[in-house]
Amino acid sequence: MSSSSAWSLHPQLEKDTINIGDLPLSRVLVIKDANYPWLLLVPRRPETMEIIDLNEVEQAQLTTEINRVARALKEITAADKLNIATLGNMVSQLHVHIIARRKTDAAWPRPVWGAVPVLPHDPQEVETFIGALRRKIWIS
Repeated sequence: MSSSSAWSLHPQLEKDTINIGDLPLSRVLVIKDANYPWLLLVPRRPETMEIIDLNEVEQAQLTTEINRVARALKEITAADKLNIATLGNMVSQLHVHIIARRKTDAAWPRPVWGAVPVLPHDPQEVETFIGALRRKIWIS
């Protein structure tokens, strides 16, 4: 895979997330909103806006990482449904949303964006969640 030396996380993503760690291609982040178990995968490639901007090997690696993280998130949260999407309308840097949804969550069945005010994480709960996720997706 190509060098990630010129890569940096978009300032908005930096502000809105907690860093969990790095997989071979992507940085794994948790959104600072306790309403939903909500993760982002951000490929560490400069000037990448779309999945098609990655080469075929990187696209395959991203798919592998999405699957690994989504399976772990579903198992940890016992989610009813996973929402997986790349949007990029507000932040153009390629990032993949993986959101564990429950039929009892604040926005069900609507999209999560803007449905309810952001709920800050309880520090202990988010650390427990991050620890479980790191173990499941093999980030030390």
